[in-house]
Amino acid sequence: MTKKRNILITPALPYANGQIHLGHMLEHLMVDIWARYFKMQGHDCQLICADDTHGAPIMLSAQKQGITPEQLIDQARKDHLRDFEGFEVAYDNYSSTNTENNEALAASIFEALSKGNHLERKSLKQAYCEHDKMFLPDRFVKGTCPKCGAEEQYGDGCEVCGTVYSAHELKKPFCSLCGNQPVQKESEHLFIRLQDFKDFLKEWVPQHTGASIKNKLDEWLKDDQLQSWCISRDEPYFGFEIPGHPKKYYYVWFDAPVGYMASFKEWCDRNDRNFEEEWNREDREIYHVIGKDIVYHHSLFWPSMLKASGYRTPSKIMVHGMLNVNGTKMSKSRGTFIMVQTYLKHMEAAYMRYYLACKINSGVDDLDLNLQDFVSRVNSDLIGKITNVASRGASMLHKLDGTMGSLSTEGRELVEKALKIGETVAQHYEQADFSKAMIGIRDIADEANKYFDHYEPWKLIKTDQDKTKEVLTTILNLFRIMAIYLKPVLPSYTAKVEELFNEGPYTWENATEVLENHGIKPFKHLLKRIDPKQVEAIQNETKEFLGQQGQQAKKKTKSKAKASKNSDEIADTIDFDQFMKVDLRVAKIVDAKPVEGADKLLQLTLDIGKAGQKNVFAGIKSAYKPEDLVGRLTVMVANLAPRKMKFGMSEGMVLAAGDGKDIHILSPDSGAQPGQRIS
Repeated sequence: MTKKRNILITPALPYANGQIHLGHMLEHLMVDIWARYFKMQGHDCQLICADDTHGAPIMLSAQKQGITPEQLIDQARKDHLRDFEGFEVAYDNYSSTNTENNEALAASIFEALSKGNHLERKSLKQAYCEHDKMFLPDRFVKGTCPKCGAEEQYGDGCEVCGTVYSAHELKKPFCSLCGNQPVQKESEHLFIRLQDFKDFLKEWVPQHTGASIKNKLDEWLKDDQLQSWCISRDEPYFGFEIPGHPKKYYYVWFDAPVGYMASFKEWCDRNDRNFEEEWNREDREIYHVIGKDIVYHHSLFWPSMLKASGYRTPSKIMVHGMLNVNGTKMSKSRGTFIMVQTYLKHMEAAYMRYYLACKINSGVDDLDLNLQDFVSRVNSDLIGKITNVASRGASMLHKLDGTMGSLSTEGRELVEKALKIGETVAQHYEQADFSKAMIGIRDIADEANKYFDHYEPWKLIKTDQDKTKEVLTTILNLFRIMAIYLKPVLPSYTAKVEELFNEGPYTWENATEVLENHGIKPFKHLLKRIDPKQVEAIQNETKEFLGQQGQQAKKKTKSKAKASKNSDEIADTIDFDQFMKVDLRVAKIVDAKPVEGADKLLQLTLDIGKAGQKNVFAGIKSAYKPEDLVGRLTVMVANLAPRKMKFGMSEGMVLAAGDGKDIHILSPDSGAQPGQRIS
């Protein structure tokens, strides 16, 4: 038995302004599987979460519904807990950021930042709606994109061309609540001077994040990129008022991560543990499992807050990719924006838990839920290979006397081989490489079915019942081992297996025990095959449920297409002298990579000959895989004024064509060389 470890695992806190969909559930399944594995190994592991409940969107959503923010978040909590229970996600404590614990901890961290002289005050100009009497968050300001002219774009970035900007840069801005044009109004705010923690973060980040995340964060830690972070908001705002600063409230991203601590404190109080000691103990492992869209908050802001207040920092920030469906971003109109409740109406959680476990790894690439593959893989592997071992073996054993016999030499070798594979499976679980763990389990299933088919016990039972029992004893031991290895992924499924074998609850160590001369109960179906009509029903219900929103999305898409440069209409004419100012060059794509936090952008490094290399952000992610672009020639506008974006400096523009649906970068004829001017 390995040394007992003290482990705390948290996912990102789900926002209380919406229901849980399968994209959210991916992360909650990851942490649930991981925590269940550690608990099976006998470690002291707590899985902690809470609802993220503060911010202007919560306040405004409650106003629209005619209820208080407290009523809204109370209902959200009930809905979220219902969905987690339905998907067999078992939290040791599930709290809310709107608690006295969280307010007290946030205040103590704020006080430490203040005493440490890490706070500063600055005046900011913000969009202010005189009709609604409030400062508007960027997402509540809409207008025309200052770059491509697309209408109905949010105040923090254009969904058509991918440009990131501030709300005051929008053309024809309007308040999304009332439609009136906002004014620019100054207000004083509180900031954390993150530069104070630059040296600490430079040392901390490489040790507590993955290589790809570390490389991305390096952009913030070099030169003067680590800007002060605004942590206050003006009233009206649903949240905690900042002590000593009337009418100022903590920005939601200040008190939300504190919710990890507050929820853990609730667990400690309930279990007679001292929170301060448990959080800060040297042998405590703390893992935050998050999506790649919130890396900065957890890897720069959060550790700085903890460092300033004397609390220990996380052991590791574990980052995963987003969930796509059928190869693209989840879509309401296509019926792939699937709510957990919609899924659970039509099938058990076990199917999706298994399928996503077959996809989850320790990398940051996006994962794809292909609905056709989902049906095929579950039916083929989980039902046809793994469960089939039990149904064939147990049913046939009860045609004899329902009692297992002894293992032959061959059978014992197969069991020992399965246990050896189990050592590797455990390593994959440890590293959160669940997809590799599932491959190991399927390998055992393949061995079991191969062995079963070789001896053909359905024929053997007629001539040699002793040998038949020997064969059945072997495959039932192999199935039991697989079920134990699957328990973190399929807890209710394994509970049925425990009942079948008159055992349980299983620990990881139980896999090493061989069952001989052991009576089992009559076999009951563990899982049925998925009917493709079940998936169709989920998609149809999703389309129906989100139909109205889907229609709105289509209207928005038409608006975008009309406003974009992909329009079929010819733009206003320009004279020859104007055209000659545009410097078009042949460029070779020497590197291409996704942009952290951007759905549509790729970062391209372009070689334009003697002029050197240019860094360009292009909104072509939906059409190209980065690795497929490297080495290709394209055409770029080389003399476009550099534009500072949220993700870095863009030093030009790649030319592309499309009809609003498909995108195709322009490529010169063969023989063209990087740097040549196009004339």
